[in-house]
Amino acid sequence: MNKELIINIAPTGVEIALLEDKKLVELHNEKADSSFSVGDLYLGKVKKLIPGLNAAFVDVGFEKDAFLHYTDLSPYAKSILKFTQLAIHDKEENGFDFSKFSVEPEIVKTGKINEVLVGKPNILVQILKEPIAAKGPRLSCELSLPGRFVVITPFNEIVAVSKKIHSGEERKRLQKIVEAFKPKNFGVIVRTAAEGKSTAELHQDLLTLVETWQTMQRNLKGAVAPSKILSEQNKTTSILRDLLNEDFNKVVVNDKNLFNETKSYIQQIAPHKEEIVSFYSGDLPVFDTYGITKQVKSAFGKTVNLQSGAYLIIEHTEALHVIDVNSGYKSVGNNQEDNALQTNLEAAEEIARQLRLRDIGGIIVVDFIDMKLPDNKRKLQDAMEEFMKSDRAKHSVLPISKFGLMQITRQRMKPEVNINTSEQCPVCNGTGKISSTLLLEDEIEKRLHYLATHAHKNLTLTVHPIVHSHLTKGIFTSIARKWKRKHKIKLHVQSNNNYHLIEFKFFDSNEEEIKF
Repeated sequence: MNKELIINIAPTGVEIALLEDKKLVELHNEKADSSFSVGDLYLGKVKKLIPGLNAAFVDVGFEKDAFLHYTDLSPYAKSILKFTQLAIHDKEENGFDFSKFSVEPEIVKTGKINEVLVGKPNILVQILKEPIAAKGPRLSCELSLPGRFVVITPFNEIVAVSKKIHSGEERKRLQKIVEAFKPKNFGVIVRTAAEGKSTAELHQDLLTLVETWQTMQRNLKGAVAPSKILSEQNKTTSILRDLLNEDFNKVVVNDKNLFNETKSYIQQIAPHKEEIVSFYSGDLPVFDTYGITKQVKSAFGKTVNLQSGAYLIIEHTEALHVIDVNSGYKSVGNNQEDNALQTNLEAAEEIARQLRLRDIGGIIVVDFIDMKLPDNKRKLQDAMEEFMKSDRAKHSVLPISKFGLMQITRQRMKPEVNINTSEQCPVCNGTGKISSTLLLEDEIEKRLHYLATHAHKNLTLTVHPIVHSHLTKGIFTSIARKWKRKHKIKLHVQSNNNYHLIEFKFFDSNEEEIKF
């Protein structure tokens, strides 16, 4: 599979498109004024404890207080509170030695938030979900810093290896390597991308993350809540960090500064892939050149058409998303069950793409075309799980219910990508209404009278064919002939199929349009 990352720098921010085999699968938009991103670390001030919800509202600088539930506190919440105070009031220039930090006992899973956040303290928190709709950000105290091959989790000593690495031998190898050089007070999660990597590569990735933690520790010194302590990498580098592999064969950037930054970042994480970065300087917009604009127009909106003629209807409510699969005008055979299976399999692939592309999260209910055979239902579920394997968001696919519905849950971390692909109607200007056709005749004559009194004696009037028929009906009694006699002018009425119903234009004897 060929993967391409196309980056468009616009005045409003950065647009990033991920293509897989030339097909658009992810679209990210990082606004220039965006202040909250998943992974950012903040020094927050606890504003209100809600024992009934076992949660707290924390001020992190957003217009609405952020939400922190007890289950997101982390077992090491007491250690985080202690560390936050030590770091804020630290007198040492380079920060105290974190390896000598004394970790506090873990909190119990069934505890109460008001027993942990006593006195509404300042606390170091991480953005778990960006602000969505009228809700503030969702927070977590389970701090983590992701690298390319490993993720560090402070205040514990746990080493875990991604379950997606299937080889038992490889998992043991990675575990031993990381345990050999892991610093004290840091847990490490070995990512899937670490499979087959050398000790030197893993060690360097870990050292970079520890340096990032030390930078955060220095930023925390003297900080006043609410304030941002550490920013997650920009969208471009975070996507490269998470996705860059041997399948990646092109990164295109249309801004010289970001091109240099991107190239520099790839030199650090994968020097052998440096040549895949290229600078775009064409005349057309970069998204137009790579066919992204057209794909956006066809992929967003309520209706999504499939190649077979089938189509999806995607509806959104406050609680969930509903996708309806409808069969099209083509069929692969005379067997209705086979037709339903083939259409459903095609729809499943597009649905998996749509979930990534629109970043739809929460509960998704899919109404597939009814199938009777249990084997076909299992094939469809297996196919959906396979299509969604490349989705980085946590997700779960349930079997098709007796009502023929498939339920999918997908992690929601930021607002859904919603692009309006419809264009404003030039006739109604978006109101859904046009002026009365009964008044059109009067409007045309008003303009005609104005032109006749301003020395225009030879005119051509171009209108929609229906209006043309109305104005020229009757050889001697037509409306056009009456106008000629009344205003003492030469008037030729012609039709144009491209005009909308109430559109009309006047042209002079030189066939030049007369502007009003």
